[in-house]
Amino acid sequence: MSKAHQQAAVLLDAPKIDVLFDEKAIAARVEDIAHEIGAAKPVNLLVVAVLKGSFIFAADLARALHHAGLAPEMEFIHLSSYGADTASSGEVRVLRDVASDVKGRDVVLVDDILESGRTLAFARERLMERGARSVRIATLLDKPGRRKAAISADYVGFECPDRFVVGYGMDMGHKWRQLPYIGYVVQGESEVAGTA
Repeated sequence: MSKAHQQAAVLLDAPKIDVLFDEKAIAARVEDIAHEIGAAKPVNLLVVAVLKGSFIFAADLARALHHAGLAPEMEFIHLSSYGADTASSGEVRVLRDVASDVKGRDVVLVDDILESGRTLAFARERLMERGARSVRIATLLDKPGRRKAAISADYVGFECPDRFVVGYGMDMGHKWRQLPYIGYVVQGESEVAGTA
């Protein structure tokens, strides 16, 4: 099959995605969050992006922090609570840990979406145990109705309705991360249930 035919096949399989938050709204909120972080006057700021979903948000936030006059060090952590199943096991595993020393530093933990909170609670506790001065959470989307852990974000882009969302780093079956907006997936007349 030629490359053009492969691309056409992918588009034919595309779900209907309705825009929830457009590019301009996202860009404005990212700038706002950067200024909120700067207003807290962080000490030796370390920004830790939770992979994979936060990579676009984290990159845009890093640039916005630069525009706000900050020069954070960037790090990454990759966590999983899914194993081979599509439902969370509730047990968090570290696939890639933060390599930098966090002792005495203000850390901003960046994630795409705060739902159950288990993964972010685990990451925050892990960073505090390693001696972070503080760990604040910045999330682009917050779904408070899905919370299973006693945790909230310090910086929130948008409160998100309980819909399956894709785009701006979030995926469905490893697809649609590249979309420049956040949308919710619709199949026929009904929305896809579940989480991002």
